[in-house]
Amino acid sequence: MSKDNVIDLKKPEPFIDDQITAIIRQGARTLLAQALEVEVELFINQYADLKDELGRQRIVRNGYLPEREIQSGIGPLPVKAPRARDRHGERSKRIHFSSSILPPYLRKTKSMEELIPWLYLKGVSTGDFSEALTALVGRDAPGLSAATISRLKTIWQQDLDQWQARDLSAKRYVYFWADGIYCNVRMDDKQCLLVIIGATEDGNKELVAIEGGFRESELSWSQLLLSLKGRGLKVGPQLAVGDGALGFWNALTKIYGHTRWQRCWVHKTANVLNKLPKSLQSKAKAKLHQIWQAPEKDEAQRHFDDFISVYGAKYPKAAECLQRDHKVLLTFYDFPAEHWRHIRTINPIESTFATVRLRTNKVRGCFSAQSVITMAFKLCQCAQKRWIRLYHPQRLAEVIRGVKFVNGVEEKRIAA
Repeated sequence: MSKDNVIDLKKPEPFIDDQITAIIRQGARTLLAQALEVEVELFINQYADLKDELGRQRIVRNGYLPEREIQSGIGPLPVKAPRARDRHGERSKRIHFSSSILPPYLRKTKSMEELIPWLYLKGVSTGDFSEALTALVGRDAPGLSAATISRLKTIWQQDLDQWQARDLSAKRYVYFWADGIYCNVRMDDKQCLLVIIGATEDGNKELVAIEGGFRESELSWSQLLLSLKGRGLKVGPQLAVGDGALGFWNALTKIYGHTRWQRCWVHKTANVLNKLPKSLQSKAKAKLHQIWQAPEKDEAQRHFDDFISVYGAKYPKAAECLQRDHKVLLTFYDFPAEHWRHIRTINPIESTFATVRLRTNKVRGCFSAQSVITMAFKLCQCAQKRWIRLYHPQRLAEVIRGVKFVNGVEEKRIAA
């Protein structure tokens, strides 16, 4: 009888990070530890003069909290948070140390918080998150399972609901940028995203509204603007910037009738060029740029008339498209020249939603409208931190007071 041969199958070799990633991760761990040590030392030094009843220093070091892992874009980082102790006899009067670098319940870095909604919006299903995140941040990514993602989505929905119901009575926006964003997914009720970004009195840009709407209709925009007004935004912006969607402008006239219009030059340029042969589009685009890049309104008007005379006879649809919005294309000349780069287009929205728009044909799933709105809201919150502040924000106070500007310059400065 032959003997059975038992073959010992070796376990596959564990995945080993490349040396560069390992070095970067070790460096990040060291820097994080150093930053935490500096933070706790500054806290203790701040209260160095405080003494307990025995004359000892009240605020002292007290070891470390148990080690935990922080999920980051370069993989998990083990870290121990330092502790401090107050020796005061009465518990209610003790001063507590809380790290601003490493909050008590932090398990993921902000970059990971941005990554999760971005992956979801790009079509990665909750069941595939573990595999996707393993490839991106390493094999050890605890707490990032499908169930975790589902819980996060529920939290994000609650955040959105609270944000959409926030009080706006203390807010004042000088400029609005408005647009309807269409996502390349099969949303269950064919909605688009109605988005408004506003410029505050101090020149900061912030997300004002993001809601679902049906084809940018007047009814959808009216409901959104009425919601803003009902929550305290009684005074509308001095200027609104948008594309040619009539629904927004009709709603704006009814809700905030005093707000002036500025039609987006990027959209208008694209609309006009679409009515010209491709062989002429490059030259025509240069002529259109001469209009809205002109330093004075009279010069812009000359370039405007020149475009109509050159293309009007042979291509009347292109000339009509430009002529239709003649006045609202040149409104920006009545506002500070320092703000022209901001208010001639709806670029604040377009640049932000470049990552929100789904441009891949690989997405085949059916998304609920609410899921898309929630993910877009979280991405906007992340992007808002990087939005560029308006140049020379002190000019906004003059705009609010109704100071008249001619060719971007205050009228009294011209007279002087």
